[in-house]
Amino acid sequence: MANSNTPFGFSQYSGNGSAPTYEQVPVQIAYNASAIYYGDPVEPDANGQVVRGDGTTAAAGIAGIFVGCKYLSVSQKRVVWSNYWPGSDVASTSVVEGYIINDPNAKFLVQTGATAATQSTVNLLIGYDIGTGNANSGISGAFVDVTTAAAGTTTLPFRVLSLVVDPPGSPGTEAGAYNRVIVAFNNVTTKNATGI
Repeated sequence: MANSNTPFGFSQYSGNGSAPTYEQVPVQIAYNASAIYYGDPVEPDANGQVVRGDGTTAAAGIAGIFVGCKYLSVSQKRVVWSNYWPGSDVASTSVVEGYIINDPNAKFLVQTGATAATQSTVNLLIGYDIGTGNANSGISGAFVDVTTAAAGTTTLPFRVLSLVVDPPGSPGTEAGAYNRVIVAFNNVTTKNATGI
């Protein structure tokens, strides 16, 4: 059975922390930034805040993986806890508190695109495509782009650790397009000496 094309962003697979929060750390999101979905890679900006990644990674690296936020909603007139940031709905003077995972030891489950990962992809560095998030569920549409996989491009944000093959027959375990891999951070700001 072929794998289905159902990207879900970067889902934490393991790390140093424990459930339910793992290594979540608070960050600020620009109030008028683009929507950020659960599982999206985020990047630091020049104002000390984070924005949704665009699939390209600056020398400073990515800030982490977005896992939710809270903000004072203008439309609902209350504090809203959400698994995604809709990109608006706060006053311009308000702060949006986001939560990201930036632990350099964290590992993530993620889907590949139309080009499949193979055993020869393991240990290579890899980029991602931001995809299209789902505003109904708040889930990311990001996936890793195997066509970017390389051995020496140190600015790529992730390293492929293994293919997902267990349990046999489960989503993403078949060889071919849209299979799933386990990745770790390669170029994350918490282990990068370059500022922005």
